[in-house]
Amino acid sequence: MDHSASLSAPARRTRRIVLVALAILSAAIAAFGPLDTPLRMLAMPLHRPGWYVWFCTFNGVALITVLALPPAALAVWVLARRRRAGGVTSPWRMSVAEVGIVYGTMPWVWIILLPGDESGAVVSLVPLRDLHTMDTGQVVGNLLVFAALGLLVPLRYAALASVPRVLALAAGCSVLVETAQYVLRLDRVSSVDDVLLNTVGAGLAALASRPWWRTTAETA
Repeated sequence: MDHSASLSAPARRTRRIVLVALAILSAAIAAFGPLDTPLRMLAMPLHRPGWYVWFCTFNGVALITVLALPPAALAVWVLARRRRAGGVTSPWRMSVAEVGIVYGTMPWVWIILLPGDESGAVVSLVPLRDLHTMDTGQVVGNLLVFAALGLLVPLRYAALASVPRVLALAAGCSVLVETAQYVLRLDRVSSVDDVLLNTVGAGLAALASRPWWRTTAETA
């Protein structure tokens, strides 16, 4: 029996969105090598407890992100229940999109704003100059920074259901983050290549969710 045939159209759309999100998450995990590598990274804060390790290291932020998954799922459920009780159309899709944008974006921004190891604030405004010095993990990480934004914003806000608008939004957000790195003197490189990769990642994610944009425009 084909169980997918018994699902409603909104349920099938939601399932496809979840599968795309899982594919993006798998790409992020693959960027760090074998499966035991991210597991060791997540376990590190447990062996070295302390506020700095938890809140000011990549490992700590990654572990907090994993621990925040159940509360995020609960937030989706609560929002969807309230919307369904209020007669809102597509309550689950709207709730998944809203929580997913925050959950899928904030950890990356948090990591970007952690102190770096450069000697002072560095600005690089020459396009593609820094790209060849990045390893695979850095490239994939930059592509994923605003991927959740690009994937889900067009599903939630019909006014943003356009690739150029998603690109403009992601580029603007990326410029703000890179500017914050410089203004806050975080000893990191504020690079135009980071902005380019962040924007491309959002655009690719938006294209992945494009089949559902028309329905969003009709029901939002």
